[in-house]
Amino acid sequence: MKVCVYEDAKYENLYPLVLIRPVFELRCGMLKLWEKMKRAFPEAEFTFFVRDYLKDAWSQKLGAKVNDSAGIASSETLFINGRALWSGIDTPLFGQEEVGVVGDTVVYVRAKAATIQKTGGADANAVVNALATTLPKKELSVKVIEFPWDLIHANPSEITADYKKAGKKGIHGTVHPMAAILGDKENELYIGKGADVHPMAVLDASNGPIFIDEGAIVFPHTRVEGPSFIGKKTQLVGGKIREGCSIGPVCRVGGEVEESIFHAYSNKYHDGFIGHAYICEWVNLGALTTNSDLKNDYSTVEVYVKGQLIDSKDTKVGSFIGDHTKTGIGSAFNTGTVVGMMCNLLPSGDLMPKYIPNFCWYFREKFSKGMGLKAGLTTARIAMGRRKVELTEADEAMIKCAFELTKGELMEYVRKK
Repeated sequence: MKVCVYEDAKYENLYPLVLIRPVFELRCGMLKLWEKMKRAFPEAEFTFFVRDYLKDAWSQKLGAKVNDSAGIASSETLFINGRALWSGIDTPLFGQEEVGVVGDTVVYVRAKAATIQKTGGADANAVVNALATTLPKKELSVKVIEFPWDLIHANPSEITADYKKAGKKGIHGTVHPMAAILGDKENELYIGKGADVHPMAVLDASNGPIFIDEGAIVFPHTRVEGPSFIGKKTQLVGGKIREGCSIGPVCRVGGEVEESIFHAYSNKYHDGFIGHAYICEWVNLGALTTNSDLKNDYSTVEVYVKGQLIDSKDTKVGSFIGDHTKTGIGSAFNTGTVVGMMCNLLPSGDLMPKYIPNFCWYFREKFSKGMGLKAGLTTARIAMGRRKVELTEADEAMIKCAFELTKGELMEYVRKK
């Protein structure tokens, strides 16, 4: 039996978070979306369908078949929408042929090989679209991620659910006698092997679990409130990590952070507030970088999605920052700010624009091409090398494709100013 995880047509709603990653690679709770699916079906063979320009890089990263058109109808398959928050779905791997839906969104399709072959589909989307009109439907009551802020608002409950399903608890690393643990440390706290909690640190699991993964370090004068997840080899450097945070792996975070997701390999070493935000990989937030996540009039926050401001229908929405972006000292972001990938932001004292396109330099209140893609790739190669990670040829080709896809929008912004 196969599980085929695919991207549907709504991936653009999740830009810039998915410009160089599939939608199912997004994090929520302690795991990525596809990892929750793998946890549910550990015995299944997993394959993936992604946008063409992501294929080569993500074939390497996932270590699985990607866009395998030849094998798509070789066996009974459960096709799963990559935006599904699978921890809330109680669906068996084997069963009758059917389509699981939430409203008009297909969550999964289970079909036999012969049925798949009859569609003549060459990719997962073609098969799903064909079968969605012929197989019996089953209405579901589950969460499907549609916009970036959906990940943030689901994160606290997902951390709690993932913690329970992980089945891990107790202290297996080092906790200094002068560190303080509040709450149920027997059941609501996990500290992995090689993790180190320094003196004068506080772990407060009174209102939810805290999972500190292997090799993480919690430095003095850090407070962590549950539910929170601290990934492998992450360093908390005197931070106030409030509830609902997923950080890491391999991040360095200080200052105040609330209900936010740091995807991996990103730094917020210094003071400043980040709340209700999603920070992608290889982002560096300069000292005092801060975002607002609540308007002064307590009204709902509008966010740019595909070039249009839409109402999030929520009062607590922070910022969404794409991969490889860097912010200068004192950068300030308004509620619902969207920053593209590989941007360089140099503040002048005012709030940053509410939308900054991909591959943009913003300097003295002007949008610019900056030093160009070649310089951006050089910086990425250096930054990744500092963490012993290689920018592969496939990664570079993927980033170049992302640049070509978005450069028209960048030039529109450059011409405006």
